Amino acid sequence: MPEDIISLGKKGVDEEGYSEIPDGYEKGKTKYVVVTGTVISGIGKGIFSSSLGTVLGCNGLKVAPLKFDGYLNYDAGTLNPYRHGEVFVLDDGTETDLDLGSYERFNNRDLTKDNYLTAGKLFKTIIDKERAGKYLGRDVQFVPHVTGEIKYFIRKLAVLSKADVVIVEVGGTVGDLENGYFVEAMRQLRHEEGADYVCFVNLSYILKPSSLGEFKSKAAQLGLKGLLSLGIQPDIIVCRSSLPIPDQIRQKISVSSNVPVESVFGLPNVGSIYEIPLYLKQIGLDKSIINHLKLNCCSGTGELTFENWERFVYALKNVNKTINVGITGKYTEVWDSYLSILKALEHCAPYKYCNLNIIWIDTTEVTNENVNEKLKDLDGIIVPGGFGSRGVEGKIKCVEYARKNKLPYLGLCYGFQMAIIEYARNVLGWSDAHTTEVDRETSHPVIDLLPGQRSIDKMGGTMRLGGHDVLIKDGTLAYNLYNKNQIRERFRHRYEFNNRYLQEFVNSGVIFSGRAKHEEIMQILELRNHPFFIGVQFHPEYTSKPLRPSPIYTGFINACLKRKL
Repeated sequence: MPEDIISLGKKGVDEEGYSEIPDGYEKGKTKYVVVTGTVISGIGKGIFSSSLGTVLGCNGLKVAPLKFDGYLNYDAGTLNPYRHGEVFVLDDGTETDLDLGSYERFNNRDLTKDNYLTAGKLFKTIIDKERAGKYLGRDVQFVPHVTGEIKYFIRKLAVLSKADVVIVEVGGTVGDLENGYFVEAMRQLRHEEGADYVCFVNLSYILKPSSLGEFKSKAAQLGLKGLLSLGIQPDIIVCRSSLPIPDQIRQKISVSSNVPVESVFGLPNVGSIYEIPLYLKQIGLDKSIINHLKLNCCSGTGELTFENWERFVYALKNVNKTINVGITGKYTEVWDSYLSILKALEHCAPYKYCNLNIIWIDTTEVTNENVNEKLKDLDGIIVPGGFGSRGVEGKIKCVEYARKNKLPYLGLCYGFQMAIIEYARNVLGWSDAHTTEVDRETSHPVIDLLPGQRSIDKMGGTMRLGGHDVLIKDGTLAYNLYNKNQIRERFRHRYEFNNRYLQEFVNSGVIFSGRAKHEEIMQILELRNHPFFIGVQFHPEYTSKPLRPSPIYTGFINACLKRKL
């Protein structure tokens, strides 16, 4: 191992190969898998990286995933769901790309800000250091300083996580301008750590033009040539495709990339993403990585084992009944906007041998005249989180329908607030009741800004974010679901129920079954004499996992099944 290279960080910033090393870092203690993509974006690197974490975890290895996103946003908090899908929130309040949600779900663990790096976060770190004189007068350049900070971030994760393996997903496609310096940093990482300590895995797409009816590998070969031209020799190539590829394609990829054919794997579309970890095990991809990095394995421990994962997939493939669940929102054309909700439903339903038929309802089109027609065939309804005025009145009409028709209802964050507004208008008789987010002049502001939000004038990272403890009352639906008096869930909001109206709601039959531990903030509401009507100010979908499904979603699925029967 090239000790002289990795020790440069200890000699000082005048060295041309400068790379600062975190305190406590032991070279060789942690191994690295770097996942890149070629040919097209959206190839499935996030799901592949997540699945790889699952299969390595089931082999008894401690895995720490890391995602690099090339955009200049500091985090994902201000990104439009139409453009980038949902914003996923970690327990520490970090707003991230949705791939971090996949990592948590597949690895059955919670992550932190140290598992997520954007170009914006990287460059802010560098500029802050430069302004503070940390580079001792050097001209700050992409090489060695930007690449050095990237390597420092990755090695710091290795120290903090005490992982056997760090899986680094390079966002975007090889050849993109915004990730070229990150790819260069990975080349340097391998040079410094040694070939036996860094494994490069490239996902490439094998096209099958409908006009030809056969697979064509030229685009994949050219993509791999581009990767090789950057100094990256892949150790393993994974060929994504719609259908299984023939051996001849694997052989062509092998010849053009200097990768042995036994290290070229096909990964066609499968029935469910949850089958991918078992498929990777079946084709021996995990063993290929384990052998390359000379990892010491054992059986998985705790919940993450092959047996538990196989049990979940078996249930998933043997469903025998179907329920219709309506999701009402304004981003219904982009399903990724509600990805964690879909996944949370998927986690719970198989344990009831239940299949889901998701009905998307655009609330901008819901009116008094058509709400009955749009919701009549549903077994349950979810009003998800959101911001702004568009589609609000349609959401309120959906809540009213669910309340009056005893339709199982789950309100998430904004859905909690919409349930408050609907009740205030149609039960308490305050016809202009609203949230001040939409109507600042309402005479009944039943939803208002959190006190700590009133003086904030910036958007990014300023909401009430991340995990917070919630206290739950005995004898309530929430207590029956969680079976405990204190839970921890994740939040992302600026507005809350206005406690000025608390007594009127309670006197009329609303149950506030959950509140913040250290503040008088109402977090869960329920209605009496309803089979399942619950609104939560938090996002239980963020903590749901296949091997640890959300109690709230499980209760909702049960209520939908009871209505169906």
